[in-house]
Amino acid sequence: MVAVHSTARGPALGGCRMWTYDDSRSAVRDVLRLSRAMTFKAAVAGLPLGGGKGVIMLRPELQMDASRREDVLLDFADTVASLEGRYLTAEDVGTSDADMAVIARGTDHVTGLAEASGGSGDPSPWTALGVEAGLRVACERVWGTTSLEGRRIAVIGLGRVGGHLARLLAEGGAELLVADIDQGKRALADELGAAWTDPDTALRAEVDVLAPCALGGVLDDRTVPELRCRAIAGAANNQLATEGIADLLSSRGILWAPDFVANAGGIINIAVELEPEGYDRARAEPAVRAIADTMRQIFDDAATIGATPLTAAMELSRRRVAEATAASKPG
Repeated sequence: MVAVHSTARGPALGGCRMWTYDDSRSAVRDVLRLSRAMTFKAAVAGLPLGGGKGVIMLRPELQMDASRREDVLLDFADTVASLEGRYLTAEDVGTSDADMAVIARGTDHVTGLAEASGGSGDPSPWTALGVEAGLRVACERVWGTTSLEGRRIAVIGLGRVGGHLARLLAEGGAELLVADIDQGKRALADELGAAWTDPDTALRAEVDVLAPCALGGVLDDRTVPELRCRAIAGAANNQLATEGIADLLSSRGILWAPDFVANAGGIINIAVELEPEGYDRARAEPAVRAIADTMRQIFDDAATIGATPLTAAMELSRRRVAEATAASKPG
């Protein structure tokens, strides 16, 4: 399934998530929610793109061998092709650049192909780079410096993005506590000299910064009162179970870096791929690092209007989408 939330600023870009859902209603809710978030993410980043998302729903009992996976991906390609460019797909949770190559056999509307194929490759390192930039700004706002030296940070989820982020934070001198449901990721913890624990313990650990990098919804009415951090900045989408959680975090004096701002590095990198000149890492890196400037603007706006960073980020997104919508109307 594909959801197109907005094309006011340009074609709707969003990854294809292949995930196990209990029923189709859960999958539909996910694709709708994620497509909306992609609109805000692209608009806040100032990109000429709208928001969309793709979902390939797996059932718990399904055995996915290589042949069936290829068939499923080609079916998804047909769905993307039917939208005639209004939606551009990319890799996401459960899919890879190799999967994108299969989808590209059935549609031209695919991004994030390998660099050898003229694409921008794996977006994970760029997403991690953007999260690090946003996290440093959160530290600056709380402690007056972007330095990570000696800063105690909990990274929850050591997947493709979380693993890259952990490396960047370690290189910056942070003291890491890391967690993942996959015990095999403990090797990375050992490599980085990081303390290892389980995700629930990491969430409630006494740290300076919490970096959620797994699936969303981890911040809710039950977990937020138990947090022992001063700031939150991570790669996970939809970290807040509901938008009201932003107010709860604010009341506890915890600075939250809006997820769709911090984790926009991947889509910013892909946007460079879509420029007339073609993809160039030299243009991509400063564009991704500019997430720091956007995050500062959002924190400043929030302070000026006495609102949460979520409200400030949403207002910036809505304003940019509204401006694009008005500009597209004749007369």
